[in-house]
Amino acid sequence: MTPRVAILISGGGSNMVTLVNAMRSDMIDATPVVVISNIPTADGLQKARDLQVHPHAIDHRDYNGDRVAFETDLHKVLIKFNVDIVCLAGFMRILTSDFTDKWGGRVLNIHPSLLPKYKGLHTHQRAIDAGDSHGGCSVHIVTGTLDGGPVLGQTPVPIVPNDSADDLAARVLVEEHKLYPAVLADFVKRYEQ
Repeated sequence: MTPRVAILISGGGSNMVTLVNAMRSDMIDATPVVVISNIPTADGLQKARDLQVHPHAIDHRDYNGDRVAFETDLHKVLIKFNVDIVCLAGFMRILTSDFTDKWGGRVLNIHPSLLPKYKGLHTHQRAIDAGDSHGGCSVHIVTGTLDGGPVLGQTPVPIVPNDSADDLAARVLVEEHKLYPAVLADFVKRYEQ
């Protein structure tokens, strides 16, 4: 049976759009069933509507820092939509191990660095400040350790002289849009076996 995929976002949803389009082509044998944002005003929710994927908002601010309660409601929505695989695509919330353990290695994330380097935020500036020759992106399994799960794929992106964090971010995003669908396609093939 074709896996049902939820995509979690917090912003504009460019990786979400790329994943949905790849699932609707012959590239990924999966079905996008819901896009969930922790920010009700996220632009990506309208993009989901335009793509005719059900948009759903769960405002994390309503939970006053209670991550367990937020994740309980998130889990309920995923179950309601019979989700098999969860793809984080710019979802700016840290998930607890209680949540990720329930999903048994079926939560993926795209991260803008060559993990294990530069977990967390401000990855492009940190790579530039360190004098690295490359930044890049990684797709990994989400675990209870921040950006610490097994890496499924990476793409290095050269850092050029006078690069700003924004310059590097723009070039990395282009590669994210290639890497994430390719890794998800491979993950789905293994999931279906």
